[in-house]
Amino acid sequence: MIMNSLKIIVPVFGLLIWASVFTVDEREEAILFQFGEIIESDFEPGLHFKMPFINNVRKFDNRILTIDQKPERFLTQEKKDLIVDSYVKWRITDVVQYFKTTQGDELTAGRLLYENINNGLRDEFGKRTIQDIISGDRAQIMSLMTQQASSHAKTLGIEVVDVRVKKVDYPTRVSNSVYQRMRAEREREARDFRSKGHEASERIQADADRQRTVLIAEAYRDSEIVRGEGDAVATEIYAKAFSKDREFYKFSRSLTAYTKNFSSASDVILLKPDSEYFRYFKDPSGKKK
Repeated sequence: MIMNSLKIIVPVFGLLIWASVFTVDEREEAILFQFGEIIESDFEPGLHFKMPFINNVRKFDNRILTIDQKPERFLTQEKKDLIVDSYVKWRITDVVQYFKTTQGDELTAGRLLYENINNGLRDEFGKRTIQDIISGDRAQIMSLMTQQASSHAKTLGIEVVDVRVKKVDYPTRVSNSVYQRMRAEREREARDFRSKGHEASERIQADADRQRTVLIAEAYRDSEIVRGEGDAVATEIYAKAFSKDREFYKFSRSLTAYTKNFSSASDVILLKPDSEYFRYFKDPSGKKK
């Protein structure tokens, strides 16, 4: 009889103990309810107790969470469409306020938070041109949106850690025309660079040809001057040699002529045998007979 009673009492007792305790992880926030009313929320990580069947506990992740919504269409200052893809990093700071405003639903929290962020992004993009957004204002927009979203998120018991714009792109229907316009612009710039390069090449070639002509002319002038001076010196030497010994001069000149005219075995000269040219062949003294 006692054994049968123990078999019933022990499981019931174990069930009561199991229903009377709960644990809170360091990555969680917990709220203790009594018949649907919040009675406590400031729980440290560890083991805690509750009244079975009277109290119930709900736990929430207190780590940094991410909301990554689908890309939105915004208008710029020039009334141009842009597709903006962004995300938000957030976490719970006041679990009671978070539960009251969102019923502890992450989707509801994300929707309320993103509505405010999207409105802010729409306003900020509407103040700027596409060039401003691409050239560097994106960082400023993200900083402003983080500050603005943080102020609104406090009413939800949430802290916004960061707002990031992942990508800014044109709508599909205008992307092709934009790319074609960019391509045409790059081709125009390429043609302009080629034209300038060809012009520079022609200018350099013309300048090189001019310098070549000048150098050749100056070299020819200098060579003519040197040749004239050499001829003058040679003439002077010939004159002095002729005045000292006319016959030796004539002999020397004749030998020079023979050397030049008969430098090759194939050289041929047609002259009369009694020609003055062969006088030193007939008589070494060069005397006429």
